[in-house]
Amino acid sequence: MNCFYIFSFCILHSEFLIYLMQLLFYFIIIIPSAIIHEYAHGWMADQLGDPTARYAGRLTLDPRSHIDKWGTLLMPLLLFFMTGGRFLFAYAKPVPYNPYNLKNQKWGPLLVAIAGPGANFLLALMFGLSIQFLPLSTTMISFLSVIVYANVLLGVFNLVPIPPLDGSKVLYAIMPDSMWKVKQLLEQYGFFILMIFIFFFFQLISPIIGFIFNLFTGGVGLF
Repeated sequence: MNCFYIFSFCILHSEFLIYLMQLLFYFIIIIPSAIIHEYAHGWMADQLGDPTARYAGRLTLDPRSHIDKWGTLLMPLLLFFMTGGRFLFAYAKPVPYNPYNLKNQKWGPLLVAIAGPGANFLLALMFGLSIQFLPLSTTMISFLSVIVYANVLLGVFNLVPIPPLDGSKVLYAIMPDSMWKVKQLLEQYGFFILMIFIFFFFQLISPIIGFIFNLFTGGVGLF
């Protein structure tokens, strides 16, 4: 499973402090959220009969097991400084799993696929309820709002049905066998289609992200 995550930032000034805050946002919130996402894939696969992730030592929340040196660290930092912080694209190390080991060959891959986004939604809901019902300061509400928004974005984005995102596995599970040529084309050109979606059509999922964010925070979140 791949966990891809994308964030666009509006840079009001080019001061060092703003850059530092954005980098802290990435390392403190995005990376842990992505690690939990990947762990959920491996955990679900293990529950459904495939121990591949467990044997590979990936059923852990230890960042060292999930961080890809290029995709999680070097490439995002390079993009960050090249674009002045306006664009960031990164991915975590895919959790290995063998779909042929799953007890349910039809729906098993779908459950493994949605486990990652599901974990992000669960995190977002947990922090969203905290915003709604706990007596928090404005500063803490702001911080938790960022966590909620980041995880909602990760969950929604990864459910877009374009390879290698998790949504493509969901699509394949419900796609009739007669559409195998469509699957073949998606697998062949998926990454290019994904890039087009990110640069030109990403705003299509913004209303969905906003709706879920407001639903989880009760409209209290500062976004």
